[in-house]
Amino acid sequence: MRIGEGCTRSVATCSRSTSALDIAQQMSALHVGDVIVVDDKGGQLTPVGVVTDRDLVVKVMAAGIDAGSIQAGDLVGGMVETACESELMHDAVWHLRRKRVRRLPVVDAHGHLIGILTSDDVARFLADELTALNCIATDQAARG
Repeated sequence: MRIGEGCTRSVATCSRSTSALDIAQQMSALHVGDVIVVDDKGGQLTPVGVVTDRDLVVKVMAAGIDAGSIQAGDLVGGMVETACESELMHDAVWHLRRKRVRRLPVVDAHGHLIGILTSDDVARFLADELTALNCIATDQAARG
C-alpha cells in the first residue's frame, strides 16, 4: 500500500504567524493533537513544521511563555520530515524511526501537502498485514 492511500487527507493547518494560543484552540475544537505549519504559495500548501500538543506544553506552558505572544514559526525549526504519497507504507516506518517522530506530513511529487500519516496509521496497516498473514496458516490448517 502507498502512503497516500493510508494517510488522513483532512489535516489541521496554520501559518507561521499563528499564535500558540490559536493553535491550542484549533486543536481543542478539532479534537486533534497536531497542526501542520504551512507556507501558502498561491493556494498550494507546503509543510514547514508540525506543532503538537506536547510542543505547546513543553515549549510554551512549562516555559512560562504567554501563548498569545509566541507564533507557530517560533515553535518549529529546521527541515520538516515528510513522506511522499507514492512511497510504500513500509517506508513510513523508516521515516518515523529515523526522525523519532510520530507524525509525518504527506506531500505530493511537488512537495505540496496532501495529508498526514501517524504512527497509529502505520500500526493499523501492519496489524492488518499480520492478520492477513495469519489467515494463510488458518486456511492451510482447515484444508488439512
